Amino acid sequence: MTANPTTTLYGKLGLALSIGGLAWAALQTYVVHSFGFDWYVAVIDSGVSVLPLAAACWLIDNNLRYYQPGKGSYINLVIWCVALAAVCTVAVRWLMPMFSMGDTYDIFLKQSLMLRFFTSFLAIGWMAMISLIWYVQQDQKDNEKRKSEAEKLSRDAELYNLRQQLQPHFLFNSLNSINALIGFKPDEARKMIHQLSDFLRGTLKKDDQQHVTFNEELAHLNLYLDIEKVRFGHRLLTEVSCDDRCRKAMLPPLLLQPLVENAIKFGLYDTTGEVTISIRAEIEDNYLAVMVQNPFDPQTARPRQGTGFGLSGIKRRLYLLYARNDLVETYTNDDIFTIMIKIPQAA
Repeated sequence: MTANPTTTLYGKLGLALSIGGLAWAALQTYVVHSFGFDWYVAVIDSGVSVLPLAAACWLIDNNLRYYQPGKGSYINLVIWCVALAAVCTVAVRWLMPMFSMGDTYDIFLKQSLMLRFFTSFLAIGWMAMISLIWYVQQDQKDNEKRKSEAEKLSRDAELYNLRQQLQPHFLFNSLNSINALIGFKPDEARKMIHQLSDFLRGTLKKDDQQHVTFNEELAHLNLYLDIEKVRFGHRLLTEVSCDDRCRKAMLPPLLLQPLVENAIKFGLYDTTGEVTISIRAEIEDNYLAVMVQNPFDPQTARPRQGTGFGLSGIKRRLYLLYARNDLVETYTNDDIFTIMIKIPQAA
């Protein structure tokens, strides 16, 4: 069974305070002995003095563990320290005569009461300060941990929501295509149903927190392209270029499909001829750089003004995963629209 980290920390604090208490008792024993009293008297004096002092320190520590004064309430803490020091002094004054240490010790005890009060106040004050700092730091750490966990849950929920938004548009188009094929190409319709099933099954198994290799991402992308090629027939051509290093690179799952879907949307929807979608990848300065290109008609398509949910969703996913806004670039050149994404690789 794994120990609770908080319990372990409190145990370490308790051990440190116990060692400090023993050191305090040993020091007081030596001081009393240095005044000419034998070791028996010094040990009794130290024991009787340390016990109420330890109880006072425990009380102040336990209270600060569950209640921490505000900025305007520190005076109350000082008053408590004074009151507990006074209680400790009175306890020693009334308990020590019970041991019949002799007249000389009684005189020593009365003359040292003021010193005992101030040393008790000092010890309790140090205890209060240490406990206050310790528990404030622990509360800050707990708050930061809770905040981090809340942010992680929120980030995971947003990532999940982004991924879910990728499905309906593609799914509806695929179902419409299947419906159109059923009447005159039933074999193609059945094939597309199987491909769609394989694609969706692979999608459900993916997890944003578990990166996949570029080779695995390409395999899943090919399922999507097979479905789209049934829809568009010979009009959709694809080119994939990458080396072995790229195939082993890691990236978040389902990152390429919305980029290619975006390229198909702006490359094929407004044309009637063949369109080639180019996918190229390479390793650059510890980044996996993936470039997706498609031709477009500047008279009908407007890639400069936005490329739909696909690109904005990709930007948001990469920001949530890497906390960076510079991992996606878009530009046009000679009626070719290019999207480039860079995925940081572990060193």
